[in-house]
Amino acid sequence: MPEIAVNGTTLAYDDTGPRTGSTLVFSHSLFFNRTMFAPLVAHFADRYRVITYDHRGQGESAPAALPDLSMDVLTEDAAALIEALDLGRVHFIGNSMGGFVALRLAARRPDLLRSAVALGSSAEEEHQAVHFAPLLAKMRAEGAAPLVDVVTYIMFGDTSLASESPMLAEWRAYFAALPESIADSAHHVIHRDNIVAELASVEVPVLAIAGAEDHTYPPPISSENIASATGGRHVTVAGAGHSVALEQPAEVAAHLEKHLSES
Repeated sequence: MPEIAVNGTTLAYDDTGPRTGSTLVFSHSLFFNRTMFAPLVAHFADRYRVITYDHRGQGESAPAALPDLSMDVLTEDAAALIEALDLGRVHFIGNSMGGFVALRLAARRPDLLRSAVALGSSAEEEHQAVHFAPLLAKMRAEGAAPLVDVVTYIMFGDTSLASESPMLAEWRAYFAALPESIADSAHHVIHRDNIVAELASVEVPVLAIAGAEDHTYPPPISSENIASATGGRHVTVAGAGHSVALEQPAEVAAHLEKHLSES
């Protein structure tokens, strides 16, 4: 497992594919890690250099204190990673929390991007903050295990929940093992800023991919609203919820292929 020291932290990452041509950087959701993109890495790594990484405080990256886990800091981490690996301008693709980072990079560091893709994400403040607050308090006190059913419902759509697939079982087990400290990362998801006005100046191509069954950021939050804010495009994937990149990777790959060919 490669690690890299950037922006005052250490990030775990994987680097696959040819070193010539374009680079794709994948940024994961809250509660997940970089392996959520394994199907997409397998699809693209024969033609693109593909970077996946764990956010600070999650996965195999270094732990971090609550004040150091804001969306602004995570965005600075991503920019520092791109620069430290000397990737040039990349296609930055993020699911949920990773999409928050993608949109902030598009607004603030267009020099690092060829395009941005936000999957199951939002440019807005958290509209369910009051609803999530007691869940966050319980998670901080007891970890994610007592809330595994709630977290799974938040992160997956109805089709996935009904499937009882090995993929779903694997991630349920991962959620159940998350430590109390995951609540600090969740805190900054719930208390993030609205960046719609900031996105008005975005010039890099932006694609929003929504899951039709997203329980957290349903369309139009994860689709039309992002496209409107950025002047980009949006598509909606059937049979997928909040973790659209993981739930319907073949369809997401097809949308990404089109986006990459046009960006």
